[in-house]
Amino acid sequence: MLIGLTGRNAAGKGVVADYLKTKGFYFYSLSDAIRDEVRSRGQSESRELLIQVGNELRHRFGPAVLAERIIAKLDDDKNYVLDSIRNPKEVESFRNAKHFKLIRVEAPIDVRFERNLKRSREGDPLTFEKFQELEKLEASGDIASQNLVAVEQMADHRLENNGSVEQLLPKIDELVGRLLCEVPRPDWDHYFMDIAKVVSSRSNCIKRKVAAIIVRDKRVVSTGYNGTPRGTRNCNEGGCPRCNGMAVSGTNLDECLCSHGEENAIVQASYHGVSLKDGVIYTTFAPCLMCAKMIINSGIREVIFNADYPLNDSAFKLFHEAGVEARKLKVL
Repeated sequence: MLIGLTGRNAAGKGVVADYLKTKGFYFYSLSDAIRDEVRSRGQSESRELLIQVGNELRHRFGPAVLAERIIAKLDDDKNYVLDSIRNPKEVESFRNAKHFKLIRVEAPIDVRFERNLKRSREGDPLTFEKFQELEKLEASGDIASQNLVAVEQMADHRLENNGSVEQLLPKIDELVGRLLCEVPRPDWDHYFMDIAKVVSSRSNCIKRKVAAIIVRDKRVVSTGYNGTPRGTRNCNEGGCPRCNGMAVSGTNLDECLCSHGEENAIVQASYHGVSLKDGVIYTTFAPCLMCAKMIINSGIREVIFNADYPLNDSAFKLFHEAGVEARKLKVL
């Protein structure tokens, strides 16, 4: 899960981020990329300069550039807290990348100014007037600049932080605990089809990579991907004359030495003495007629496929006659 933090200067975003890090969240700040740029120029860091350089980067590389650099570093199996989100396009990028919720941290301006003075960060304003001036600079801008007002309006949740840290922490626990429980899980069909797509990456066929997995009682009992038979040269090593001859699709099928993914999944189960009776086969490509006959005879009761095969009308008629259910599940 991705939790994004937005809010005005000294609202308490850093406190929230630090606390979530103690709860196992990994942390990234979009401002870090800006700070790296400032240091590379040999300049002294100040809040005003960070705003200026951040806007320069957005104008040069696009308004979502800072978010895109962070997204490239993220792993799917980890929770992250992301600070310094200041442009609407950054929010959109995170929403498109993964399950993302934006939290707006809020506090009155007089409270925030006092916190600003206490933390004594280099480059922070020392007068209330300068504090207000910088806040206006961050508040709005063109499509490639900081625009905190627009980002705040996109927030999914608000977190009031007008008191002490001790008062804030229980609020974080309640909100983030609830958000973590809302993270969606894939249903069984998408889960197994995604596994089949990963299996297809092992295919050695140079024309098309196809795979199938067979499931019983929500447990994978066999996998198979297309390629040349056991003990022979792989297709990508020159083993299949049809594929390596770059035959036109649908022609010279009698010359193809590659076994199909469904065929290999069924044969592997037989090789290891595993029953497929009443199983479900997930395949990245709809079965051909030969694989359809093997599926029926192996006792598989349902076929779920990701993409259509143009020459399989006979296969689907046979499935219907044999009482084998077949349906398409498109997974990108």
